[in-house]
Formats: sequence, C-alpha cells, structure tokens
Amino acid sequence: MPHERFSQRTGVVFRDEHLFRRALTHRSYLNEHPEVLQDNERLEFLGDATLDFITADWLFNHFPEMDEGQLTRLRSALVRTEQLAAFGKEIGLGEELLLGKGEEISGGRDRAALVCNAFEAIIGALCIDSGLEAVIAFMEPRLVAAARTVLEDQSLMDARSMLQIWSQAKLGETPRYETVGSHGPDHAREFVVDVYIAGKLHGRGRGPSKQDAAQSAAADAIAHIDDPTFWANG
Repeated sequence: MPHERFSQRTGVVFRDEHLFRRALTHRSYLNEHPEVLQDNERLEFLGDATLDFITADWLFNHFPEMDEGQLTRLRSALVRTEQLAAFGKEIGLGEELLLGKGEEISGGRDRAALVCNAFEAIIGALCIDSGLEAVIAFMEPRLVAAARTVLEDQSLMDARSMLQIWSQAKLGETPRYETVGSHGPDHAREFVVDVYIAGKLHGRGRGPSKQDAAQSAAADAIAHIDDPTFWANG
C-alpha cells in the first residue's frame, strides 16, 4: 500500500488515507478514472504557500546575520522546483503517484515538475491532516541539509553567516559579538570587535564600523577553526 510505504520511509502517518491518496492523484489519472472526483492541484496550492511560510520562518530564526536579500535568495533556492523534486525523490514519491497511462509512458514519474507538485500536495495534505507543527517537524531536517548544500559555495553568505552555521551545527551556540574598543578621530575611527562562542574568544576584527569589524572578527574565527569536516554532520 502506498501509505504504508510512505510511513515506513518518512515516519509520517496520515490519519485520513483518502487525503493522502488525493495528494498523489495527478489530473491525468482523474481523466481516465471518472470515479475519482479530485486531483491534487488544490492541495498543491496549499502546500506551496505552507512551504513558503515555514521556510521563511525557519530562515529568519536560524540565520539572524543574513539581510533580506540573502534570505530571499536562500528561500528561493530551497523551494525551487528542482529542490522540492529532490525532496520528493528522496522519499520515493514518484513511484507512488497515480498517473494516467499517457503521463506514465512519457516518464512522468521522473519529471521534476510533476514530482515537485506532488511533494507540495503532500505538504498541503499533511497540514490539513496533522497541522502546521507536523509539517515543520517533517521539513526541518530536510531544510537543514538542503541549506548546507546551497551555502557550501558561499555565494550567498558572508563571514558572520558562515560562522553562525558552523557554530549552531557543531556547538549548538550562537556567536556573540562584543565591541571592545575604538580608536582615531570621528572621521577615521577604527572599531575593534571580539566574537565569542559558548563564552570562548574565537576571533578579533577591526574595521571602520562595528559591522565591518564584526565581519572581520568572524572571518578571523573561521580562519582559526581547526575542523576539516567544516560542513559535515552538522
């Protein structure tokens, strides 16, 4: 049974199996089975909105050093079609879909857009069936892993964000920045900032503003992190 396989793979049990089946029903299946009354498109709509919200909320709370632009780009990367399809394929969603014969023959089970839509529908169904907290519990470990992968190239990340990810992943702590001095006249002042993690000094930086000095301190801390598996098993 699809629901049993899904539960074994994910640990998620739907109380309403009909809702789960609806989330797997592509409109092509509906066309060939008139006894089936609903496809998954409305659930997909709800799941899409739910994923946008919980991803934004998760990013807001876990990456306080990121500005709006960085958060927006990272959220877009985490909810894009290819990433959601990857989530769906990880749990074997494609093989459980209810497809019409034509869609089946044309390779619909492996089509990223189709698997993505089904994953969104599953999220919408789970939200109805068990509530938003169940969706968050289901998605959070997936967001952690996907965000780490996206950020590995450092294209979205400054030094403070990078240090924050390492600190939370490895130590379960958030870095604390402390301005310890400033020198020079007002028009050419240099600030000195230390960064502490779990009460231990990890880096010191200097800059023409407190923000720049904090970035320098984070970069100094990163340069001294003796961790060859910086991104692994966080």
